Amino acid sequence: MEFLVLATAHFMALLSPGADFFIIVQTSLKQPLKYAFSVCAGVASANALYLIIAVLGFEAIKQMDSFLLVLKYLGGVYLMYIGIMFLKSSKIEVNTKDRPLHVKSLKRYFLVGFLSGFLSGFLNPKNIIFYFSLFTALVSPQTSLMIKILYALWMSFLVLFWDMGIAYMLSCQKFKTKLSSWIYYIEKFAGIVLIIFGIILGLGN
Repeated sequence: MEFLVLATAHFMALLSPGADFFIIVQTSLKQPLKYAFSVCAGVASANALYLIIAVLGFEAIKQMDSFLLVLKYLGGVYLMYIGIMFLKSSKIEVNTKDRPLHVKSLKRYFLVGFLSGFLSGFLNPKNIIFYFSLFTALVSPQTSLMIKILYALWMSFLVLFWDMGIAYMLSCQKFKTKLSSWIYYIEKFAGIVLIIFGIILGLGN
């Protein structure tokens, strides 16, 4: 029962579009699927890191106001930066399945996307607060460490496969073709939303 409640609460949070969602949407519509998957891996890794911290019980970090404050400001600036980049990007024709990026190697190609996704997840203090709250409120102190680790693994992989599912769907050529005339405006909308998220994150209490 504990797992069902925890899994349901976590899944409901996934259904709420956040900054990560809009970054994945923009990436999936304008970049090759491999790059979008690397962004998803970065987002999932940031979530996994915070889940590990939550499982190990480092709740003292919640009292580290200076850390969370720096994280909040850096996160706000990063989201606004990404949003501005979206707004400044040019319109392209969707006529190829894999449009190569200007990177020197496949390794760097992956790292660029991974870092983008990781920073999006890591620089959002709401993620660490959410996971701490989730484990504090819904997981019994009597639950063993091994079970908690299994909970964390489940949530980490769910984030990864959920995001990859979204990326795969949006990267389908038929889907892109149908949205070809809208992709430019979807990207601009995503940019505006990310800037708003960044301002709210930076100025919020």
